[in-house]
Order: sequence, then structure tokens, then C-alpha cells
Amino acid sequence: MKKLLLPLGLLALTLMACYSPEPFEAEYSDESSNTDTSAEMGKIYSLNGGKQTCNPSASQDTVNYPASMLWLNFSGTLNVNAPDSGFTLKKVLQHDRLTVSDTANNVKWYLMRDTSAGECQFQDPEWSTHPNFIVALRGYDVDGSKACENLDYGIFAVRMSDKKKFWFDKKGIPEEATPHLWVGEPDDGFKEYGDSLTVEGFFGSDKVILTYVDKNQNIVVARYGTLEKGKPQTFKLKKPSNRKNWKIDSPLISPNGWYVVYNMYENSTTWEAYLQYINEDSEPFKIERTKDMMSEPAQPHWYKIEYNLFVVWSEFPAGSQMLNKNDLTKTSVQNGSVGRTVMRGMRSFPKTNDESVGWDGNGVEIAPVPMTGGITPDGKFLATGTNPAYLLKLP
Repeated sequence: MKKLLLPLGLLALTLMACYSPEPFEAEYSDESSNTDTSAEMGKIYSLNGGKQTCNPSASQDTVNYPASMLWLNFSGTLNVNAPDSGFTLKKVLQHDRLTVSDTANNVKWYLMRDTSAGECQFQDPEWSTHPNFIVALRGYDVDGSKACENLDYGIFAVRMSDKKKFWFDKKGIPEEATPHLWVGEPDDGFKEYGDSLTVEGFFGSDKVILTYVDKNQNIVVARYGTLEKGKPQTFKLKKPSNRKNWKIDSPLISPNGWYVVYNMYENSTTWEAYLQYINEDSEPFKIERTKDMMSEPAQPHWYKIEYNLFVVWSEFPAGSQMLNKNDLTKTSVQNGSVGRTVMRGMRSFPKTNDESVGWDGNGVEIAPVPMTGGITPDGKFLATGTNPAYLLKLP
């Protein structure tokens, strides 16, 4: 496996934002208890003090939230620096908030569940392709019980600049739907935010695509801006014919809105990754495992440099699960022994069933540790979660 020779930050274009809040400079913690430095790997930062940290999603806003990660909390105590009294640190309930924090463990943005509206918990948060929007699930008790034991879920987007919500579905969504959201710029540019009940008013664009996994393990696509105003074109993507009984995880839409990349898994140690054109007639294409790979690709994400698309994924040793339970600040594991992160460029992608994926060379190792939460648009940081969670600043 080749190693990347040029820093990703020198190759990528910085994503510019044009909304409040005002940009800030991220604070970098250099405490020896929090970081360990490898000249080759870069610098790694522990998030949330070793506590279980779920659903990592690298910041897609390098202006307002650089060096940051979106995540979902477990119960108990949080080891972060609270921004105000509304962000409690003790007796925390599981998945009761969405949090964005930086390498200094400072919370820069958060959204608490709305108990007055019957919200019990959040699930599956993911930063959208647009820096100002996050998509997630909200669970509520179908019996109206405050015990929150019999949950149903809905899909919503939250606008980070003012924390307003837009509901795609308020119920009937499975807990493992892992939604993702693409927001495209209209031909006449983004509009000012208006009516929060309409797609165009909420997002400033009617070019919006939502993907999620339904209860029958199909990838559902809802594409707005193509049919009657405000109503999406909805269809399901074909599944691999020999993987009908496998589960689907996290279909992520490419920055140009053309493709999805996702995992299918049979169990916690057996998985594959697929690419697919967003069309109801398209076929899924398996990302091949080459002889120099440790495993099938795990938790694939997109990365874009100008007009070039890359897929970033993690690899793990045989028999491992696709999550991290290692202390990545230890130099003893910063050698690929617990996994690594790889990037591979796409030269072409099939739009018909008679074509095949064209890769631009072989994959390159960008980190000798597994980082499953994606990469920031400026190519400077990789994110990962579970127990513990980290941000890795690439050299």
C-alpha cells in the first residue's frame, strides 16, 4: 500500500461558509495526558476523556467548526468543557444531545433533546454535505410514557446557525436508519432562509437528497427539486443480488450528489463496501479488496479535492470489529497493528450496468490507525469514535 506523500491540507480547497455564528480559531490542547505525537502520523487528540462516544462525524465546516467532530454521548459523565449551564456534565442520559467539540475538548455547538415535545433520544447523527446542516433521528415513546421504553423514530435536519429543525419523517423510521443529507446549490445560488416548513425555505435550496435505510434493509432515496414543488422523488436502490440477507449501514452521498458509498455486513466481523449511482435502475459495485489490504473497506466516507472524488475508509486486522477500543495515543499501536485509514481516488464511475468503476491508481495509507468518522473538507483532520474517541491532525 502506497503512503501519501503530500499533506492533504495542501491539496484541498477550504470550504467557505457565509452564515453565523462568527468563525473562531480552534484551541489545540497540547497536554501530554491528552495527546501523543508521531512525526509520521501527525498529532492525535483524545475527545471526551476516554468516555464512550458514538456516531463520530468529522466537521464539514472548516470555518466555524474547524478541528472538530460531531458525536453522540453515552450515559453518566461527560469529560468536556461545557460552553454554558445548559450543557450538563453529570447524570447525563444516553443520547440526550448532539455535540460538536474540538481538539481542546471545548464544546462549540450542541442541541439538547426537547422533552416538552416528547423527545426521548437522538440516534445516528451525521454532518451533511453542507456545513450548516446535520441530519439525525429522534426517538419518542409511542405510548407517551416518560420512561421512553417503546420507541419509534423520525428523521430531521437541524440548521446549525439557529438550531431550527426540518422534519422529513416524524415516525415510522427504524433505529438503525443511518440517514445522510446532500444539499446542492441552485443555479441562481443559495437563497436566504425563509419558511422553515418548506425545503427551499429551510435549506435555501430545493436541490436536496436524503438517504436512509428502511426496516427491510433497503436504501431509500428522497430527491427534492425534481417533481412537484416540495414533494420528493422517492425510490429504493437495488441491493447486491448475493447479499439479500446482509444489513446495510450508513449510505453516504458524494459531495456532487451523484453516488452513495456504504457498508453491508453479515455480522460484526464480516462486511463489504459498495459504491452505487443514485438511480433506481443502478447496480451496486463492490469496492474490491486488493491483496495489500488488511480487510474489506470499513465505514467508507467521501473526500473531494476540487472536482476529484476520493473514498476514505478504515481497515482492521482479521477477526476485528469495525470500531476502535484501543488507546491510539500509544506509539505501540501507531504502526497499523490495530488497523489503518486508506484513501483511493475515483477516475470514473459507471452510470450504466455495462460500465465498471475506474480507480485512479491504488489506495494510499493516510494514517496507520483506523479512523471511522470521516475526514474534514480541508483534509487536515480524521475522526473516530466509540471508546475512546479521537481527532487526528494529519501532518
